[in-house]
Amino acid sequence: MKKVEVVAAVIIKNKQVLCTQRNFNKLDYISYKFEFPGGKIEEGESSTEALTREIYEEMNAKINISDKNFFMTVDHKYPDFNLIMHTFLCNVDDLTFNLNEHISHKWCDRSCIEDLDWAAADIPIVKKLLSEDIL
Repeated sequence: MKKVEVVAAVIIKNKQVLCTQRNFNKLDYISYKFEFPGGKIEEGESSTEALTREIYEEMNAKINISDKNFFMTVDHKYPDFNLIMHTFLCNVDDLTFNLNEHISHKWCDRSCIEDLDWAAADIPIVKKLLSEDIL
């Protein structure tokens, strides 16, 4: 099975987290699902370098991230590939962005985050955010 290694940013502002909605995908189990923004790690990149680049490409936003911001790694088996996703917490006071890849976004606090239709690999991140009282 194909293995895909990615990074994702858990962007938090005022006890709310940025949730982005994927566009159509030929794989129906990820099409239009909510996820934390990020993307693939390119050869030679560290996780933090990849995440900084991906957030800029996907959102025209600059974030400051380092290894100390590591949150968790998710290992999820989808029907067509195995996803390894390294996530990092990113607290922001202000964030200006434009969505280049996603079709919508929501800022969610603990009262609404579980109501979104999440991609399966992102659900453990949501659960940890709630269990550790981060939101």
